[in-house]
Amino acid sequence: MRLSSAVTVGLLAAPLALAAPVTAPGTVTVTVTAQPTTVISEKIVYTVTVTGSCLAPTTHTTAPTSVSATTTSSALNTNPYPTSTLTGSDTQALNDLAVATGKRYLGTAADIPGPELSDVGYMTLLNNSHMFGQLTPANYMKYEYTEPQRGVFNYTGGDVILDVAEANGQLVRCHNLVWYNQLPYWLTSQTWDNATLISIMTNHITNLVSHWGTRCYCWDVVNEALNDNGTYRSDIWYNTIGPAYLPIAFAAAAAAAPPSVKLYYNDYNIENPGAKSTAAQELIASIKAQGIRIDGAGLQSHFIIGETPSQSSQMANMAAFAALGVEVAQTELDVRSPTLPPTVAQQKQQELDFHSSVAACVMTEACVGTTLWDFDDTYSWIPSTFPGQGWGDPWFEPAGTDTLVKKIAYDGIVDALLGQNVTTS
Repeated sequence: MRLSSAVTVGLLAAPLALAAPVTAPGTVTVTVTAQPTTVISEKIVYTVTVTGSCLAPTTHTTAPTSVSATTTSSALNTNPYPTSTLTGSDTQALNDLAVATGKRYLGTAADIPGPELSDVGYMTLLNNSHMFGQLTPANYMKYEYTEPQRGVFNYTGGDVILDVAEANGQLVRCHNLVWYNQLPYWLTSQTWDNATLISIMTNHITNLVSHWGTRCYCWDVVNEALNDNGTYRSDIWYNTIGPAYLPIAFAAAAAAAPPSVKLYYNDYNIENPGAKSTAAQELIASIKAQGIRIDGAGLQSHFIIGETPSQSSQMANMAAFAALGVEVAQTELDVRSPTLPPTVAQQKQQELDFHSSVAACVMTEACVGTTLWDFDDTYSWIPSTFPGQGWGDPWFEPAGTDTLVKKIAYDGIVDALLGQNVTTS
């Protein structure tokens, strides 16, 4: 018989040639040749044909060589659920409530195209503009997908989520143009001189921003350029071009973008006062001082239950960015449990943590909206990046796809949007 088996490996530049034969379960040793069929998150999925007598399909997995703090995975997660699950009871739709407070949106990231497209329950909620007024492509506008070969652009994946959003009347935060991660092999496999890399970077920015134009509400122009201590991250852009790559990137984006498209700097661990937040503010101020357009600060807001900054701390931090003359947004909000399954106490704390975060945006005029980094644990990036952790989103699917259930965290978000305190006993 012939069987097809999925082999998942880290990002590679060429078709996979396994160094050693693969042994199918219990029977025959076979040799495999594989060709890539698709890319999911940070992994390339290869479909291989195994010839021989086999008892069952085998999946061989190698972890990606690097893991991002901002990557949604389309792999189905099977983390353990709590024995006692506190479910949400509020019925108000989140985006409707957010708009009623004066915000532009409450939205979500989605890693489509992917298995989500066949999850009827997931897609029904994603398509509900009363619930989500904005979408962010978690992966398919990133460099490795949009410019897989130098000067050859692929807009197919990004068009999928844009088409979905436009059919629903939802805004799109386009994400992202310049990042240290998820870069194509042609870019990272050789050394570039300063002038050439600047040309490559600005050409990439110009093509994407020009192509999608006003279909994007905004762009995350540069993503995660700073270390937690406020210094510049060592990466291909900084190491070759130096800190000038940031104003150069924003200048290129501004030249290509229609005036209505907002240009953001986006990062994690800049949600409360500290060295990294101060450095991000100084970066924005420096770009503006050079007469280059930068319109927003994206505060990713990947938090941990019980370690989430207080509402007052987040508000003070947002005010510091707003004082620079830019808008702010919570761009990737989730609140993960450091242990699984989460206890009842952790679930209640998660409700409080979502509440304090969303309430900070509600109470800050310059904060235009909040984006969840996906809304359903089934497709969360967390378990693959932080093994043993998860439960970070407001919904879960206890019986598999099409069975979305609100957590009590949902009630915390609703209470924040209504200007109410959490009522959990």
